[in-house]
Amino acid sequence: MLARNRAFARALAASVLATAALALVLGSVPGAPPALCVAAGALAAALPLCALTVARYRAIARLAERLDERLHSDRAPGFDDMREGELAVLASELGKLTQRLALTAEQLERERARLADALADISHQLKTPLTQLSLTTELIRTRVAASGGGGIDAAAVRDIASRLRRAELLQERIGWLVSALLKLARIDAWTVALAAEHVDAAKLVDEAVSGLAIAFDIADVAVDVSVQPGAGFRGDARWSAEALANVLKNCIEHTPAGGCVRIRATEDALACRIAVEDTGGGIAEEDLPHIFERFYRGRGAGGAAGEVEPAGVGIGLALAKSLVTAQEGRITACNATGPDGRVSGARFTIAFFKAVV
Repeated sequence: MLARNRAFARALAASVLATAALALVLGSVPGAPPALCVAAGALAAALPLCALTVARYRAIARLAERLDERLHSDRAPGFDDMREGELAVLASELGKLTQRLALTAEQLERERARLADALADISHQLKTPLTQLSLTTELIRTRVAASGGGGIDAAAVRDIASRLRRAELLQERIGWLVSALLKLARIDAWTVALAAEHVDAAKLVDEAVSGLAIAFDIADVAVDVSVQPGAGFRGDARWSAEALANVLKNCIEHTPAGGCVRIRATEDALACRIAVEDTGGGIAEEDLPHIFERFYRGRGAGGAAGEVEPAGVGIGLALAKSLVTAQEGRITACNATGPDGRVSGARFTIAFFKAVV
């Protein structure tokens, strides 16, 4: 305790020295009463300790005032004048605590702003297909009501069937949006239990492609798969297939009819790599740094917009990145170039690294 509280050590030494000096002085006085000597010695010993106690109480009062000031203002208190002793240690720890609380408050404020923006984006993205769905069903109801329940000609039947199909697609779109948002929320909350087992790259690619077979056919986009025999990694097969499917879905949306999506899976000494390349228009240079940001829609986001598919909402690639990074992998995006140096499409590379090299 004396090593940490030098002020107390100095006061104690001063008490001892004062008592010893007073004892020498009174001892040299002939006929001095013993009671007077004892009282004088006690007073000499108590004075330095009393002075130290008063100083410590004042320091504690100043520390309390500064803490109160910190609680009622945005200005951080300073504890620079407390340079040694237990109060200095306490002041230092309190300073660290207040700084940590300030940083936590700033982080919470940023998270609150991000949450508000995310909720606004989610509301907008869900409102668009819901509005279209409402209008479609209203038009169908109006058309059926106008016919009086019968006498609908073939053209009207085809129109109603088309609108019902559009309503069905809109419902599927809403279901996908809600599902993707829930998955993102689960990943952010660390409630997704990821397996750590051997994943065969061929089976992984086949599962992701087969789930989008109808989408490839409707978009008239071919798929070319090449997997190195025996390629694989340790991870979660189901969530990895989900990540790859989201990348493939993005490529389908940005590849014109008659195009092709190529998938290459290889394994080397460092990682298992899955490269996906399409034959679309590529990614704008200003969009590349933000392509995996949640709800980000780049310069060309409105180019392929439709009634049912609003040219992406910035969820699929963000979900893919979250699923890959949760398995300590990495996903990158760039533009592929042809022999003439021109952009021939977008290229995504997923790498699942090996724990032991």
